[in-house]
Amino acid sequence: MGTRIRVVVAKPGLDGHDRGVKVVARALRDAGIEVIYTGLHQTPEQIVETAIQEDADAIGLSVLSGAHLTLFRRLLDLLRERDAADIVVFGGGIIPDDDIAELTRLGVARIFTPGASTAAIVDWVRQHVPAQVG
Repeated sequence: MGTRIRVVVAKPGLDGHDRGVKVVARALRDAGIEVIYTGLHQTPEQIVETAIQEDADAIGLSVLSGAHLTLFRRLLDLLRERDAADIVVFGGGIIPDDDIAELTRLGVARIFTPGASTAAIVDWVRQHVPAQVG
């Protein structure tokens, strides 16, 4: 058996724009990464529960609503509470540079802004998300 990276891709909050997150999910899948896409309007609680149930290596959030600080902070708190802080958290969306610094301080591993290529996202996941053996 080889190693396979498992990523939960989620669209938290009230944002209903999901084209970009679906493009990223497909690129990850096409690159051999197992993707669990949770769909629109997920709560941080739902996302963390899915990640734990699916034994995910990473969570990728797409946030365009402006609620990124609140959503990422809650998700990271929940991961710590559930002893799952080893799950790598990354994301993307329309996020100001000053907020990217704050998200990094909170524990978000990487934020991809508009214009990031799917190849760059796939490469980053392969380099920074440890795969499980199985």
